[in-house]
Amino acid sequence: MYSFDIERPTTVADAVTALGADEAQALGGGQTLIPTLKQRLASPSALVSLSGVSEMQGITASGGSLTIGGATNHASVAADGSYAGLSALASNIGDPAVRNRGTIGGSLANNDPSACYPAAALGSGATITTNTREIAADDYFQGMFDTALEEGEIITAVSFPIPEASHYEKFVQPASRFALVGVFVAKYADGVRVAVTGASNEGVFRWTEAEEALSANFSADALANLSASADNMIEDLHGSAEYRAHLIKVMTGRAVTAAS
Repeated sequence: MYSFDIERPTTVADAVTALGADEAQALGGGQTLIPTLKQRLASPSALVSLSGVSEMQGITASGGSLTIGGATNHASVAADGSYAGLSALASNIGDPAVRNRGTIGGSLANNDPSACYPAAALGSGATITTNTREIAADDYFQGMFDTALEEGEIITAVSFPIPEASHYEKFVQPASRFALVGVFVAKYADGVRVAVTGASNEGVFRWTEAEEALSANFSADALANLSASADNMIEDLHGSAEYRAHLIKVMTGRAVTAAS
């Protein structure tokens, strides 16, 4: 580690001002950033902690939608229960220490290709609200560790339309607790959304063929003649591209069965 300043703003406006300083970086729960600093892979001059910004915390359900403040930790989402599929997902992130420190805004801002929340946001058609605008999940995720966020932009809240049925199925990489492959399935009145994390070199994505089949027949049987392509899948010591492609279909089927 090395020396840096820590700013602790209490409002979004003050946080934005602090992030305007040269080489300042936002700090959510620090579950990714702190290890990065320890390895000297990043060297910000100042960290702007968002944990004290009360307007970025809390969970509200209203009008068929669940809105979660960007600084809300995973444990709070897990305990809420208003959106059962999302709460179950949050309860399986990392370990208790991670769930009590990590935040939904930090996870979505980092957009790790194996993180769980990106699948929930994309699979739910969520809206990411920042200090300047609202971004549809379909436009927000732009590749591995890449998002639509601009310099100094902060995720203040995330709004999830609550579906008729949902489930997240994760094949856990046991050392990291990240998803080797994770699939979030959400059934709405106008169709089914299926989002996959952990599998692709391009990050989280929607499996549109499965969405079409499941919208016509919300049953694992609808996937029988489908297969996910191994093209551009992650290949490492934990699994080949073909293995991950196979897991996508398996995890999707399990998620649909559980949601049903």
